[in-house]
Amino acid sequence: MLSVERYEEILHQIEKKNIVKVSDLSKILGVTEKTIRLDLETLEQRGLLTRIHGGAMLAEKDTRIFPIEERQSLKSDEKRLIANEAVKHIKPGETILMDGGSTTLALASLFGEIPVTVITNDIRIASVLLDKEKVQLIVLGGSRIGTSSSLFGSEASELLKRIRVNRLFFGTTGVSIQHGLTVLDSIHADWKRQIIKCADHVTLLADSSKFEKVALIQFAPLDDIDDIITNSSLQKKIKEQLEENDISVILADR
Repeated sequence: MLSVERYEEILHQIEKKNIVKVSDLSKILGVTEKTIRLDLETLEQRGLLTRIHGGAMLAEKDTRIFPIEERQSLKSDEKRLIANEAVKHIKPGETILMDGGSTTLALASLFGEIPVTVITNDIRIASVLLDKEKVQLIVLGGSRIGTSSSLFGSEASELLKRIRVNRLFFGTTGVSIQHGLTVLDSIHADWKRQIIKCADHVTLLADSSKFEKVALIQFAPLDDIDDIITNSSLQKKIKEQLEENDISVILADR
């Protein structure tokens, strides 16, 4: 088993149980307890968990993997501001690909008066858009992972190879000048790599807490993004560094 596969399973176990023991992880993953301790040290350095005597526990809330209901409540004001700014950039007649996530869900709730086509793999976003008469809705099928509202599958992946959209709105777990865009598992990483390739214009929606954080797997360098919409709490130094990399940074203000 590759180290990144162990990391994913450790995070899955800790998300499910809140606290895990080194001895239990050693049995589940079929490796020595020394290897598990080194893995936990690596994940703690990335802010993804907190080591305790004999095991590990969930990290602070802003780095945890939450079900979407919980993530929606975190930074909810910032997400609404970002969504309000994002909707201003949508043009009538566009085809928009929307990644799953709490901020894109907030954006979906603002659709209604603009005639657009929306493609998504997220059943919560699809549910929000269902009654909006001016939105032509296309849902990419597949199976969900755990309690996630996003669907993943080979048929959706094949379709992505054949479509072209005007605009992509998507999210991420971490944004780093040095390490680019990162998420916590390989399925999401593969998905985001695919959707970025489909779009003429790529917009990242991320509140300021996501910046200068590095999750487990890089799925794209910063130069794959056309612009970032974030809240005005973003540090000035980070904004300047992004703009030095030819990335437009749009601050959503009250």
